[in-house]
Amino acid sequence: MTWSPYYRGDGVARTPELPPPPPWRMPGKDVPEAVPYRPDPGLVDAINAALLLHRPLLLTGPAGSGKSTLIKHVAHEVGLGSELHWHITSRSTLTEALYRYDALGRIHAQNLRSAAGPARSRLVRRGQQQRGDDIAPFLRLGPLGTAFAAVERPRALLIDEIDKSDLDLPSDLLDILERGRFEIPELSRHHRKRVPVRLHEDTATVDVVDGVVPCTLFPLIVMTSNGERDFPPPFRRRCIRYSMPVLTEESLTGIVAAHLSAPGGEEAELTTGIQELITGFAGRLANGEHLAVDQLLNAVHLIKQPIHEQQKKELTELLLQGLGRD
Repeated sequence: MTWSPYYRGDGVARTPELPPPPPWRMPGKDVPEAVPYRPDPGLVDAINAALLLHRPLLLTGPAGSGKSTLIKHVAHEVGLGSELHWHITSRSTLTEALYRYDALGRIHAQNLRSAAGPARSRLVRRGQQQRGDDIAPFLRLGPLGTAFAAVERPRALLIDEIDKSDLDLPSDLLDILERGRFEIPELSRHHRKRVPVRLHEDTATVDVVDGVVPCTLFPLIVMTSNGERDFPPPFRRRCIRYSMPVLTEESLTGIVAAHLSAPGGEEAELTTGIQELITGFAGRLANGEHLAVDQLLNAVHLIKQPIHEQQKKELTELLLQGLGRD
């Protein structure tokens, strides 16, 4: 069988039945079984130290080594609810991670109310209509602010690729990591003492009193870094730091077997072809090549398909290209 059941490149319109995605690529899958994880003993100890000391965990390692996947499984196993995610770019700021205020939206709403008529405007100015200038709909906590607003049980927050941030961001985080509270200036100046503010990606709210969001429970924060920069000592000393070990053939075999196994079932047995693929992949990692585990998983899923052996070889080479600069 040749590998051309979906797109053939001949310009003829068809409606072929498209294949289901691999189990670990199911959209919206939040259960940990959908993305199995095999932490090494050192990483397990680092997580427990972070939980015991209520300190952030800073994970360093190459892209694709499994750093970002960790938080989902810790949150599930320790009962921290759905994990929060703050993906860092060079434009990320502390304020946007704590809260977002739609000032333009609020001004537009005020203008619409004013246009409704002079009588209504007078009522708003006299304070006889409390919802006339309601600031709450225009405020929402960000992922970091939501993590620190938890009141019943700690939340889990992933700060992904913090080494991609502006140089000042790690230092900007020091105060919130140490004190566990932050202020929303727009509310500290507001006439209402208590304002309900929506949580990040949630319809639930938390009451903010006098503009201050206090932390009753420090969240579990996992920060990932690809090792592309150094961090200032004051930031590093506030973190539990752990470097991801180089993946071996044994650990890669466990990862692949876990991904191919049915949830709650016995571990899948790997064919000779898959094991040879893992061996070659581990050897390239040992030689310093920059590769990601999801590339290996993609290749494993592909060679399980009924494709001609020559096409399997060519497509495997396509999928397992190094991630370093050409």
